[in-house]
Amino acid sequence: MKSTDALFARPVAHRGLHDLAAGRPENSRAAIKAAIENGYGVEIDLQPSFDGVAMVFHDYDMARLTGTPGAIGTLSAADLQTRTLLGADEGIPTLAEVLALVDGQVPLFVEIKDQDGAMGPNVGALEAAAAEALAGYAGPLAVMSFNPHSVAALQDLMPDVPRGLVTCGWTAEDWPLVPEVRRAELRGLPDLDRLACAFISHDVRDLSTPQVTAQKAAGRHILCWTVRSAAVEAEARQVADQVTFEGYLA
Repeated sequence: MKSTDALFARPVAHRGLHDLAAGRPENSRAAIKAAIENGYGVEIDLQPSFDGVAMVFHDYDMARLTGTPGAIGTLSAADLQTRTLLGADEGIPTLAEVLALVDGQVPLFVEIKDQDGAMGPNVGALEAAAAEALAGYAGPLAVMSFNPHSVAALQDLMPDVPRGLVTCGWTAEDWPLVPEVRRAELRGLPDLDRLACAFISHDVRDLSTPQVTAQKAAGRHILCWTVRSAAVEAEARQVADQVTFEGYLA
């Protein structure tokens, strides 16, 4: 696996340095450009198009970010690229477009959104699409997911790319569609050694949990999400190696 030192050298802009009032929606080209210009790392999310292309988009439904309801997976990549993001004059980018834009200038964290629905094993197609797009990318790069099955697929597809598990307290309030039995399993931060995870990216509200403390003591990198103020950042840095932030300049 490649060295992870460069990945954690600078704060990470959550979905790019987004600011809707300034015409930079989350996961947009404009937000990613702004993060690069300010010297921040970039975190992006992936969802699949109908024709299996990795698209840079967070939600499963397009309503919040485009104003038009409908599952992102029901449209082709070409159609999604013309689906204008609210607050901007650009469509939804492909992963390939974002890779060309970042071009190794700053660290890039790529999160695979769960396609199983309950953090189960029904995954693989999006991971394969991401691996195809990422093949040959030479800049500082990490891949990650909330779903350990996705991380396992990434391990098989891209064994040399640093990978991490996105983690949290797994409350019923935040994850109503994931059964409690599964949430309890995930709460224990499973499979980190088996998956050879270089890091976890943990909910900033839950950094004091013993599981996180144990991972830090074991030497695993700790990234956290989502920090929204300098005060929270200062507290988070008592545990975390680096922060994923939005809404202010870290």
